[in-house]
Amino acid sequence: MKAIMSTLSSQPYKGTRDYYPADKHLQNYIFGVWRKVVESFGYEEYGAPLLEPIDVYAAKSGQELVNEQTYSFTDRGGRAVAIRPEMTPSISRMVAARRQELAYPARLYSIANFMRYERPQRGREREFWQLNVDLFGADSIQADTEIIMIADRILRELGANDGDFIIRLNNRHFIRYVTTQYLGLDEVQSQQLIKLFDRRNKITESDFDDQLNLIFEETGGDYITKVKALLDANSLEDLPDGLQQSEGLTSVRQILEVLAQQGINNVVFDPTLMRGLDYYTGTIFEVFDTHPDNNRSLFGGGRYDGLVGMFGAEPISAVGVAPGATMLENFLTVRGLNPAYTSSTDIYVVVIGEAEAKALTVANQLRDGGVNVELDVTMRKFDKQLKTALKKQVPYILFVGSKDNDEFTLKKVDDESEHRLSVDDILRQFAS
Repeated sequence: MKAIMSTLSSQPYKGTRDYYPADKHLQNYIFGVWRKVVESFGYEEYGAPLLEPIDVYAAKSGQELVNEQTYSFTDRGGRAVAIRPEMTPSISRMVAARRQELAYPARLYSIANFMRYERPQRGREREFWQLNVDLFGADSIQADTEIIMIADRILRELGANDGDFIIRLNNRHFIRYVTTQYLGLDEVQSQQLIKLFDRRNKITESDFDDQLNLIFEETGGDYITKVKALLDANSLEDLPDGLQQSEGLTSVRQILEVLAQQGINNVVFDPTLMRGLDYYTGTIFEVFDTHPDNNRSLFGGGRYDGLVGMFGAEPISAVGVAPGATMLENFLTVRGLNPAYTSSTDIYVVVIGEAEAKALTVANQLRDGGVNVELDVTMRKFDKQLKTALKKQVPYILFVGSKDNDEFTLKKVDDESEHRLSVDDILRQFAS
């Protein structure tokens, strides 16, 4: 057994992380902001299984996700299943199952972990935590705008300012018009162009041009000129004349107007924004970090009206957004916005002499009063107990000795002040 144990690595599985207390503190801070923001808009929390039938994702999530990125296997009952790589199909299935029972519009959110078999890199891990916010049963511009406002407010609650991020906006109806009407592409070419646009910021300009030429090499004509004109458009007004009245742009204009009325002015129209997942049907958006050390997409969302209907229920409109914790950790770190670590323990009890029983009684009295107390149970020397308390960054240390009766020494670590207090005095201090 010893020989076997010595060969085991202490490192986590590739692409996953261990969360020690300081790591979990930062993650929980982000989770707390998520909950605060979405619940302020009236969203309610739900949970879903870690495993789903692979067909749930194969139907609409996209072949790359299903074929290359899912952790999938056949269970002992012969069923093809996958560890969830995203939440949208799961919540769509859940809504379909209770289609007639839910009150609409249904505002739902979850905070959960997912797994995708991707190459680990900065901001992207194989296991990741994500907030999923979805609004079902409202196909209005107001619903789309609300989801974008939630994305904006999350970043502002984390300490971001206007110049720290940009929200890029597009519409799948506009994309469809561009590929089929403006460019006259067939289905295969359309999908190739959409995937190329989706990768545009991940490849060099020369690689982009080479792949663009491959798509149009048998077509000829002025397609590439038209695509370049589209790429050069930085606003609705910059679009070529043939696109000014295209389907989907009315929604984009209305969303921009509503957001501007609410003081959100860092939203821009991006005609090349695609969002890779196949289930999007209308509004799509992505939030981009503007910091030079983290200049990348943070998260995104959009409208997916067709997904619930795939589970045999009457179709229902839906729109959502899904920020990830790791991306937001990087967003905070490059700006120095990480919250200072604070221990969840209020008091560390150091036992002096033969006072174990007394210290246990005092600790439990404080716990009964709502104070978080860690009691040293090692019976070590005083200096070693004190060293542990300081290393754990507990803000208060309570010394309980065999000669103490009703009062004990409470030390505040940050200013090293000390006071003799009773248990009731301590409880009053923490209650104030």
